[in-house]
Amino acid sequence: MHDLIIIGGGPAGYHAAELAAKEGLKAVLFEERSLGGVCLNEGCIPSKALLYSAKIFDYANGGGARYGVTCEAAKFDYAAAVRRKAKVVKKLVAGIEATLKREGVEVVKARAEIEGRIEDQIKGGFAVRAGGQDYRAAKLLLCTGSEPLLPPIGGLKDALASGFAMTNREMLALTEPPKRLAIVGGGVIGMEMASLMTSALCEVTVIEMLDKIAGPTDAEIAALLQKEYEKRGVRFLLGAKLTGVDQGSVTYEQGGKAEVLPCDRALISIGRRPVTAGIGLERIGVEVRQGAVPTDAQQKTNVPGVFAAGDINGTSMLAHTAYREAEVAVNVMCGRKDAMEYDAIPSVIYTNPEAAGVGETLQTARAKGIDAREVTLPMMYSGRYMAENEGGGGICKLVWAGERRLIGVHMLGNPASEIIATAAALISREISLEQAKKIVFPHPSVAEILREGLFHS
Repeated sequence: MHDLIIIGGGPAGYHAAELAAKEGLKAVLFEERSLGGVCLNEGCIPSKALLYSAKIFDYANGGGARYGVTCEAAKFDYAAAVRRKAKVVKKLVAGIEATLKREGVEVVKARAEIEGRIEDQIKGGFAVRAGGQDYRAAKLLLCTGSEPLLPPIGGLKDALASGFAMTNREMLALTEPPKRLAIVGGGVIGMEMASLMTSALCEVTVIEMLDKIAGPTDAEIAALLQKEYEKRGVRFLLGAKLTGVDQGSVTYEQGGKAEVLPCDRALISIGRRPVTAGIGLERIGVEVRQGAVPTDAQQKTNVPGVFAAGDINGTSMLAHTAYREAEVAVNVMCGRKDAMEYDAIPSVIYTNPEAAGVGETLQTARAKGIDAREVTLPMMYSGRYMAENEGGGGICKLVWAGERRLIGVHMLGNPASEIIATAAALISREISLEQAKKIVFPHPSVAEILREGLFHS
């Protein structure tokens, strides 16, 4: 009998397992693929490894000339970059395995399925079967993650089977870039892969159903990002709907007119959906609403003793959100007061330049009836940004509720991903404008753009 069964070894699952073990709980973790989940194996980490190689090549392939550095006959050895990516992933997975082993977590590499409740008044709980064996625990944490959302489009199933169409998993496993790539979906995954493939000298076309790219990203920042990539040769088809996939082309509809786009590969990146089917949730009565398992602020489901963290709850499908949700779940299991807050979760698009945001945009704030105002500054207000980003046209936006409460920060420019956490801290801790102005930022640093924004507010 275990204290805790965790189904899923992604960021939420493996982090929860480590924390639970540190608390003295006897935990067992089930993962049918590789520890680290989508994030580590076929998402966040491998894509960033490849994007970093692409960024280096961008500078070597003429981009460095703006800084007085030239390199003749630069080459992007894509296969070598993929090998490095695999090495990075392998090391990180090994690190997680070593950590869980050190903490005494039992890891079972098999598909787990809930069998039902344990009908015992003294030792109640849940029964799970995996690898031909039965496991029991008083509490259950669901961390099954998410999978690519695939539209019911004619020809897509056969195209995926042949390898012509891909999800992010297959895309990141390519050992050489295609000559022409159609990307269906201009969200985070779509834009990051557009960035990578453009650097790899691939002809890229992005097909997006909405009238803007980058999903919920601030509209002005999304437009600037699109303009930057149009300069690099990416073609954007906005307000366009995928209608068919054939070997060697995709069909889309735009403005009521059907068009055919020839391409060598097609990436389907229209979003992700929680994995809830086939794990036995119905056997213990766990509610599934609109494909996700809803949770309260303590990560509790509708069934006492059953928690859910990570993409399965469909709230904020980001790895860093999953980490925090895992912490909340374990704290609550151990009798400590804790609650999840979602109003200051940063999001980043790791293009070049990077786009990042946290909290409300001016549009979302006003839609909620908040008396909001916005302060926008060019990133060039930062001396270090100017020194390191020749010709960079990034911006930084601060969104205020009334005169004194910061509720959102949105940025375009490198390294936005490393700065946005500071903005998240200001928002989540509800630091006043007066207090924030007293924070001393290192000089010169790009993060000083926040200080400039504070003093211009």
